[in-house]
Amino acid sequence: MKHLLSIADLSAEEITQVLDTAVSMHEVQDRQVKKLPTLRGRTIINFFFEDSTRTRASFEIAGKWMSADTINLTGKGTSVSKGESLRDTVLTIDAMGVDMMIIRHPASGAPAQIADWTDCSIVNAGDGTHEHPSQALLDAYTLRRALGDLRGRHVAIVGDLTHSRVLRSNLLCLRALGAQVTLVAPPTLMPSGVAAWAAADGFETSYDLDAVLPTVDAVMMLRVQRERMSGGYFPTAREYAVTYGLTARRLGLLQDHAVIAHPGPMNRGLEISADAADAARSLVLDQVSAGVAARMSILYHLLAGEGDAQ
Repeated sequence: MKHLLSIADLSAEEITQVLDTAVSMHEVQDRQVKKLPTLRGRTIINFFFEDSTRTRASFEIAGKWMSADTINLTGKGTSVSKGESLRDTVLTIDAMGVDMMIIRHPASGAPAQIADWTDCSIVNAGDGTHEHPSQALLDAYTLRRALGDLRGRHVAIVGDLTHSRVLRSNLLCLRALGAQVTLVAPPTLMPSGVAAWAAADGFETSYDLDAVLPTVDAVMMLRVQRERMSGGYFPTAREYAVTYGLTARRLGLLQDHAVIAHPGPMNRGLEISADAADAARSLVLDQVSAGVAARMSILYHLLAGEGDAQ
C-alpha cells in the first residue's frame, strides 16, 4: 500500500490486516508512555481544507505516538487562500521531502488527483460526498470488537445518505467483511441510482426504520448534513426525528445485543436522541478511541511496511 484513497482499493485481506494491526496499536493508549519508534524520522502533513475535530486530532495523535513529525495545515493558512492553485501548493509541500499528506477536501476526488501530482503517500481523510476510508476502518474495528466476526452480521446505516461520504466507505468495508447491510432513509435522502447499486453490490434498502431495527446487530446513525442541503429534503426537523431518528422509543425495538454507532459529530435530538447517544450499548466514544488505533495502523501499513509494529 502506498495510498489510502478508497476502501475499494483494499481487498478483504488487506482490510483485515489493518484491523488486526489496530488491535496492537490500541494497547498503546493504555501505556503510561504512549510512544512507539516506528515512524521516527518520517514527516506527515495533515492538510485540512474543511473543519474537523475527530479525524484531524486522531491522525495527529496517531502520528505523534508513532514518533513521526506531524504538521497541521489548513486551506486558510496556506497560499491557496492567496489564489495559488491546489496543484502548486501540494507540489511545493511535496518538494520539501514530506513522506505523507493526509488530505480533507470539499471536492470529491481531490486526494486522488493529488496522488497523481506527488511522490509521497496520500491518505483521503474525506473528500466531498465521495469517501472517508479511515472512518470506515475504525467503524469496522469498533463493531468487530463489540460483535466479533462481522460475517453474517446485519448492520443498518440510517440517515442522510445522499450527502454522506461515510456511507460509501462503510458500505464497501462492511460488505467486504461479509456483513449484511441495509440502508434506511427517506426517499429524498436515498442516493441517486441506489436500486441499481444495491442490485450490483448486494445490499438492501428500506424507508421503514421501525421494520428494520428489530433485525439488526448494529445500527449506524448518520448526521443530517444541513450545510450541504440547498433545498427542503424533509418538512421539519421534528418530523425527521419522529420518522427517522433513533428515539428513546426505538431503543426498545433493538435486540438485546444490538449496538449503536455514529461517526459524529452528532445532532442530538435530530438523527439521534440523548437516550440513544448515551445508552450503555452506544459505541460513539469507542469509535473515537478506535480512531487513533485504526489510524496508527493505517500509518504503519503505508509508511513502515511489514517490520516490527511494536
